[in-house]
Amino acid sequence: MSTNRELAKMFRELALILEFKEVKWKPRAYREAAYGVEALSRDVEDVYEKEGKKGLKEIPGVGESIADHIIEYVKKGRIKKFEELRKKYPKEVTDLVDLEGLGPKSVKKLIKELDISSAKDLRKAAKEHKIKDIKGFGKKTEKNIIEALKLGEERKERMQLNIALDIAEELVEYLKKNAPLQEIDYVGSLRRMKETIGDIDILVISDKPKKVMETFTKMDKVKRVISKGTTRSSVILKEENVHVDLRVVKKSSYAAAMQYFTGSKEHSIELRKRAIKKGYKLSEYGLFKKKSDRKISCKSEKTLYKKLDLDYIPPEMRENRGEIDAAAKGKLPDLVELDDINGDFHMHTKYSDGADTIETMAKAAQKKGYRYIAVADHSKSARIAGGMDEKSIKKQWKEIDRIAKKHKIKILKSAEIDILKDGSLDYPEEILKKLDIVIGGVHSNFKMSRKKMTERIVKALKNKHLNILAHPTGRLIGKRKGYDVDLAEIFKVAADEGKVLELNSQPERLDLNGMNALAAKKKGVKFCISTDSKSGDQLNLMRYGVGQARRGWLEKKDVINTYTWKKLKKTFRLKD
Repeated sequence: MSTNRELAKMFRELALILEFKEVKWKPRAYREAAYGVEALSRDVEDVYEKEGKKGLKEIPGVGESIADHIIEYVKKGRIKKFEELRKKYPKEVTDLVDLEGLGPKSVKKLIKELDISSAKDLRKAAKEHKIKDIKGFGKKTEKNIIEALKLGEERKERMQLNIALDIAEELVEYLKKNAPLQEIDYVGSLRRMKETIGDIDILVISDKPKKVMETFTKMDKVKRVISKGTTRSSVILKEENVHVDLRVVKKSSYAAAMQYFTGSKEHSIELRKRAIKKGYKLSEYGLFKKKSDRKISCKSEKTLYKKLDLDYIPPEMRENRGEIDAAAKGKLPDLVELDDINGDFHMHTKYSDGADTIETMAKAAQKKGYRYIAVADHSKSARIAGGMDEKSIKKQWKEIDRIAKKHKIKILKSAEIDILKDGSLDYPEEILKKLDIVIGGVHSNFKMSRKKMTERIVKALKNKHLNILAHPTGRLIGKRKGYDVDLAEIFKVAADEGKVLELNSQPERLDLNGMNALAAKKKGVKFCISTDSKSGDQLNLMRYGVGQARRGWLEKKDVINTYTWKKLKKTFRLKD
């Protein structure tokens, strides 16, 4: 659904332009529309064709004027307002507003004082230490800008997991329909569900490789053909300038090629060493007897691993973190699956920064087969996200009670409560004790010292009301590093206090990531995988959190939202 992604990208850029102009409210409206369109399970073109403007206005975050923008783009392939604003405010300038720690006023001041017009100019000024001398900035700000610019560069070089996966799945479906092939899969870091993706790699079995390459290189999506051969071709796509490699291999080599091109490099090196010890040679072409060079038949990756006296290692675990030893001893974890998920504890509604009603969220969750959800809108200190005061949350409780009577799914009263600077929670005792599940998260004062930030979170974890720590590192991929905190101490305290750590499935968060989840698991921590959804369609983001959980070796028993209602009720001492 490249149209959805292109529109979401434009709406986000429009939001930045309007922020730069210091227009109030509209930037948030465009961001909400971007979220809604991007999460949509259908192509907007299909929505418009079948349901017209009325159907578009039912997309979360899309109102009258934004629906008109979508119609204009569907009909003409452009949005006039966007093009006009972009001429006045080039992307190079508005991108500066998106840098962590820089608002529109700061960017305008830098442009005026330093005569800059791009991130490149700003980087040069920072390296020459020109920023620190500007009134209101200083050495610390200059250092933070350098760090933000570095993260921005990384974001340009690598895609978010959801974008890469969407593009790869669309390419796979297109080639299945239009090229003569027997098997096709995406491989590489995408198959391992890494947090960000560089290139997309696709593997194919075909007895007509020339026709496959012809179909691949002549796709409408292709911007430029880098190379074209009989067994391998590389292209750059129009969308995001994504680099895609396609390889055609023989059926007899497919299992070995899948293993080799999935990686990781470190995992494959250790696997080849093991093959040598077992009297084999392993390459992308197959598994061979070392002495005779005879090829060993391997119909699948499972067969290949079995020939090396290993249990099958799921792609997400192939990072050389001890998985080969575990597979040799028959001690691999039985990884959690998407189908194991029975509910979602972190979602927002119109009561804060969500685009859908409580009932819409409940219906969407019920459609997925979930048995329970927790509505977790922001607390009062999160003013930018429309946080609820005590009066608003009490009103929400009444609505939850009313809606719960109409549906089989259990709707729990929760809130994503700010962990304040001193470690206290952003609601008084009278509210906290009435919530079914209390979620706490850090949403401000990210630059505290390591000691102070650790003390802040530890205090929250020791609060008797807190159940779940949301997005524990606070990072935004490619935009903001996680705060400086002693994660080992956080994991220990969470385990000791019986608190749950969240794996946030939002693609720009994926927090905790796989590596941190594995470290926390070793401390005995329990987890929940949540979507932090702002619309019903965003419940589908769960797959990305599950991917990180699998990278962290998590099993069904480690994840509380795989529990039955009966077990969950007992865990949180809930009433029916």
